[in-house]
Amino acid sequence: MNKPLLAALSALAIAGVGAAPAVAAPQAKAVKTVKAVTVNFAGTVSLSNCSGSVVRFPGSADSDPALVMTNGHCLETGFPSPGEVITGQSSSRSFGLLNANGSRIGTLRANQVVYSTMTDTDVTIYRLTTTYAAIKSAYGISALTVQNTHPTAGAGIKVVSGYWKRIYSCNIDGFVYRLKEGDWTWKDSVRYTSACNTIGGTSGSPVIDTATGNVVAVNNTGNEDGETCTENNPCEVDTSGNVTVRKGINYAEETYQIPACFTTGNKLNLNAAGCVLPKP
Repeated sequence: MNKPLLAALSALAIAGVGAAPAVAAPQAKAVKTVKAVTVNFAGTVSLSNCSGSVVRFPGSADSDPALVMTNGHCLETGFPSPGEVITGQSSSRSFGLLNANGSRIGTLRANQVVYSTMTDTDVTIYRLTTTYAAIKSAYGISALTVQNTHPTAGAGIKVVSGYWKRIYSCNIDGFVYRLKEGDWTWKDSVRYTSACNTIGGTSGSPVIDTATGNVVAVNNTGNEDGETCTENNPCEVDTSGNVTVRKGINYAEETYQIPACFTTGNKLNLNAAGCVLPKP
């Protein structure tokens, strides 16, 4: 995992990770360019040891309770075990809300862990004590929208860390059939190009598509030491079971499958049509 900060402090004294092979140069053929949207810190949050963001889904209403998304391994009660899914757990966790330039402008508070798991994906979703409309009225901040379609290989992305107040820019290098780290396995993970050299404390950062401004994944891990399938050293496993290790390369978990599991009022319904998130 891109470890929560406390577990990562000792790693910060180690030299930086090695660079991956350069990405192939684009073809000379002219292509239509899409103007990138402006990506900044607005709507991101800092946790006690991780990053996150205030998120909404395409079907969310302004009057709905707002949600914060981060990693499963950022859950305040500890890492969910393999196969464990947590829903409806009481929480009073607080989050520092950031504006566009990364200044903390307010504190948001949760009243529930709506959903948390490290099985197939690595995500925690908190319900806040306030609504999107109230956040907009008080702070002028809008939630980030979680895209409900699969991200695209080669897309430009930014990983926005509310904890470090740092933005990493790179591209989606590809997708990993299975990403295995210690006892956990994640499905169809996003692999970054080498420029997104995320570190401990960036866990839970939204991964934003620069063409749409939508959240397409949540940052969660990277191979630090070149080890194979150990904690902090995930390995890629293909459909034939072949294992690949990419030292210094970082990953995220897709989020497009999450909106289908939330219905009117931002209520979780794991039995909703199209919902494929793991169930308790």
